Formats: sequence, structure tokens, C-alpha cells
Amino acid sequence: MIPEHFFLTKGEGRHKEYLPSFELALRSAGIHNCNIVNVSSIVPPSCKLVSREKGLSMIKPGEITFAVMAKNSTNEPHRMIAASIGVAIPSEKESCGYLSEHFSNGQTNEVAGDYAEDLAATMLAMTMGIPFDPEKAWDERKQLFKTSGLIIKTTNITKSAKGDKDGLWTTVIAAAVFVP
Repeated sequence: MIPEHFFLTKGEGRHKEYLPSFELALRSAGIHNCNIVNVSSIVPPSCKLVSREKGLSMIKPGEITFAVMAKNSTNEPHRMIAASIGVAIPSEKESCGYLSEHFSNGQTNEVAGDYAEDLAATMLAMTMGIPFDPEKAWDERKQLFKTSGLIIKTTNITKSAKGDKDGLWTTVIAAAVFVP
């Protein structure tokens, strides 16, 4: 099975127990009624990124659903957590794209999202033989990747949250969900 579409989603859940906090994060992301199978980070050739709304309308309850997912949890009050998926799509429609998953402590949405996006673009650039200096800032490399004409789109979806002040489990997820 080679998916034709994928969508990005994110969610957050809080509960006194870890597992229900994860379930609530899945509900928040809209993918709680799927049997999720984690897969590695390849976007198949010609697989199109669609909106969350369109993607959710294409999946059925109970369906085995393939996804790249990042998650993070804490029950430490006020601890900042983040989960992020980075996306890098090549201009050549017959080439694979890359997804990256990143989870961290202490990073904002912007920092975690940029990091995940950078990871995905770096992995794609390495496979395409695009020369780059890994020591340069992401903004500089992003511009280089796009001006090369080989990588046309990079993006990310990120969810961050502070741990519940009363010590409830807080879980964040970000996912790239594949649909047939």
C-alpha cells in the first residue's frame, strides 16, 4: 500500500494517569478512533499534503492508520514539553520526501518546530547530494535548500505545553498521518 495523501495534526491531553492523557491528546488531534501504526519517515513520491480537515474526513473509525508520530509527556508542574513533525518535500515528483519527529523539554513551539523542519530538510538534502554547512543557521540553510530548486516545501506541526500546575499528566503529540 502506497498512500496518496497525508495530513498533519497535533493534540494535547491532561489527566491524573498517563495513558488517559495520551488518549485525550489523540482525541484533541482527531485520530483517537484509529489503530495507529508508527512508520518511519518517508513521504512516498507524489503523496500530497492535504488539510487536517480533509485528511480526517478520509479516515474511518477502527481503520489501521499509518503515521509518523512524536509525543512527549510530563507530570512535573510547569515543565515545558514539545512534540513536532518536520516535513521536507522535493520538487521532483518521483522522489521521496522526508518527515522527522522531534520531542523536547524546555522548547517553545517555534524552536521545536524549526528544529524538526531542519531535521527533515537536512535528511532530504543529504540523500539528494545538496551541499550544505550543518553549522549554518536553519534560516540560511532553508534558503539554500529552496534556491537549489530541489526542495520546494518545508513545514512543521508542533504542539508544546507546560506541565499541569497540579501535577496531572500532560501529553502532547504531533503526527503526519497517511491516508490511501
